[in-house]
Amino acid sequence: MSGDLSRSINIKEPRWDQGTFMGRAKHFFMVTDPRNVLLSSETLEDARVIVENYRAGVVKPGLSEDELWRAKYVYDSAFHPDTGEKMVVIGRMSAQVPMNMSITGCMLTFYRTTPAVVFWQWVNQSFNAVVNYTNRSGDAPLTVNQLGAAYVSATTGAVVTALGLKSLAARLPPIVSRFVPFAAVAAANCINIPFMRQRELKYGIPVFDENENRLGESPSAAKQAIMQVVVSRIGMAVPAMAIPPVIMNALEKRAFMKRFPILNAPVQVGLVGLCLVFATPLCCALFPQKSSMNVSGLEADLQERIRQTSPNTTTVYFNKGL
Repeated sequence: MSGDLSRSINIKEPRWDQGTFMGRAKHFFMVTDPRNVLLSSETLEDARVIVENYRAGVVKPGLSEDELWRAKYVYDSAFHPDTGEKMVVIGRMSAQVPMNMSITGCMLTFYRTTPAVVFWQWVNQSFNAVVNYTNRSGDAPLTVNQLGAAYVSATTGAVVTALGLKSLAARLPPIVSRFVPFAAVAAANCINIPFMRQRELKYGIPVFDENENRLGESPSAAKQAIMQVVVSRIGMAVPAMAIPPVIMNALEKRAFMKRFPILNAPVQVGLVGLCLVFATPLCCALFPQKSSMNVSGLEADLQERIRQTSPNTTTVYFNKGL
């Protein structure tokens, strides 16, 4: 290895301690930075070359440690951690804030009519399907039929939930109706994510020992990973879909909002965006990206295989996905 840069920097792992919530939060503030969406293909390719070369023992002349870490986070924001493929732009975690603030803002603004509820729930679940597929764990592809089934199931679940709650909320105070979109989104996340990752539930996700040696695939690890992602996604939606409705309910009674109703949508979108800037990375940080579980929690056949090939291993690690 050439150059003055230290040879011991482990860029396979995040820069900050992932054993603490603050360390994970700092990591995800970098990963979900909306500015990464604006980076050019050339910038992404440069980051990929720097990262892959460093891993191979080649250092770009004059490269500093801060530049290396910047390249690593640019790389992580655009390339899948398991497959190495460049992810579709709207499926990247850095696109979560701009995409979700627009979609969620519209869901919270246009919730009074049935066509509007159906349309925006469909838009939201179409976006979620892309995100869930893009950020899946492991390297096993989904078939077109599996993708279609997941998409239809999640969209149907969200629309039915939204319409059902909308009907019930009609007999309750007006502010209750404002929370219908959140209930629909929470229900849809419980459907969409497991369906989009159903192959993992059936065949398992790769599990590794502490030295990154692949030990096999585990459906039990997949269940834990998917449960953690569902909790994080619902958590992301809570501030963005619970705080703005309360504020908007108060603002709409003000004279200036009555005089300029056209401000409703942009103000709502702005409030949602403000919430998401913080909620997205903080909820991603609820659980470590490199999750773990005891070998005793794995399938019996995999436990036996690990006891034979790696008898000293008591804990396995896996990418939980996002």
